[in-house]
Amino acid sequence: MVKRQFPNPVELAKLMRFKAPDLNGKRRRLAAAHTIYDLRAIAQRRTPKAAFDYTEGAAEGEISLARARQAFEDVEFHPSILRDVSSVDTTTQILGGTSAMPFGIAPTGFTRLMQTEGEIAGAGAAAAAGIPFTLSTLGTTSIEAVKAENPNGRNWFQLYVMRQREISYGLVERAAAAGFDTLMFTVDTPVAGARLRDKRNGFSIPPQLTAGTIINAIPRPWWWYDFLTTPPLEFASLSSTGGTVGELLDSAMDPSINFDDLKIIRDMWPGKLVIKGVQNVEDSRKLADIGVDGILLSNHGGRQLDRAPIPFHLLPAVVREVGKDTEVMVDTGIMNGADVVASLALGAKFALIGRAYLYGLMAGGREGVDRTIQILSDQVVRTMKLLEVNSVEELEPRHVTQLERLVARPRA
Repeated sequence: MVKRQFPNPVELAKLMRFKAPDLNGKRRRLAAAHTIYDLRAIAQRRTPKAAFDYTEGAAEGEISLARARQAFEDVEFHPSILRDVSSVDTTTQILGGTSAMPFGIAPTGFTRLMQTEGEIAGAGAAAAAGIPFTLSTLGTTSIEAVKAENPNGRNWFQLYVMRQREISYGLVERAAAAGFDTLMFTVDTPVAGARLRDKRNGFSIPPQLTAGTIINAIPRPWWWYDFLTTPPLEFASLSSTGGTVGELLDSAMDPSINFDDLKIIRDMWPGKLVIKGVQNVEDSRKLADIGVDGILLSNHGGRQLDRAPIPFHLLPAVVREVGKDTEVMVDTGIMNGADVVASLALGAKFALIGRAYLYGLMAGGREGVDRTIQILSDQVVRTMKLLEVNSVEELEPRHVTQLERLVARPRA
């Protein structure tokens, strides 16, 4: 029989510790978010459907994005044992400089659409965390404003070679003059992918007020207050080039770009050059032979060609082929710090986060981006400690198995 007694009030009082309520709603929401998916849920509640879907959506049936995320979930880790991991070193050398974490912020277009602080929030959070920030050609904050927000950190610039080449050349010169250390030449956008969510939402850039958008905005007045009381959305680095937003978007996609354009940009750019959107081993070899500084394996977050290769699956073969000649990076589908660790183990030098950053931005502006970086950083450190490695350099292919859900049939 279990002996029972009346609880001692003094002992009971020791067990009852009441936490003072946080009256700051934003801080309370963000503190309750423990994963990127938690931030995504907050972002969806607080952002009108058209703007959220612009971020969340991918091309066609969104198969590429789903497969990319599934690939990271289909990972088996192989930890060591009995190693002292009381402290781990997450610093990484990438493209001639240091990053405090083995990931940085990817370029995203029209970022102030998601939340009015936009790239300023991303650049400021990256500066505070000691990681690189990448500004898109189609960003809504200018090259110079990003530099002012992150004057001593690492700023990278993503370049679309536009039909009017002089516009792109001018952006290259401005980024160099502002002290950006890396140029990310994007090669996977000869035409725009079919983002069907945007079409179904009747979404346009700049946003247009329709009956549907107004109805959807009623429970989200804070977003519309920010949108209507801050400077108009524009491609900030392109605002002096003339043309409407639609014309600039159309001009950014040019099916005629080729290796001659790459050579011209290489000759113009004084810093490190990365090619973004590489999707096979053969192109990786050709780029390495040309002498580019980095290759970013990416299918544009699934927003261009649906059913495109999964960057994480490509990683081992590309690293074997060119890893000694150029720095290989990866993006698309990263939602957890463990995804970053798995990528490093298979040979990636670095990872870039896009939607994960935007979910934080929509959830809470600058503080939300800080929370994104903190969540991913904590997950990176925890995963490294559980694998029992002391630094990112110790991560090796033996630590990871890519489980096969999709097996390709032999080609004829």
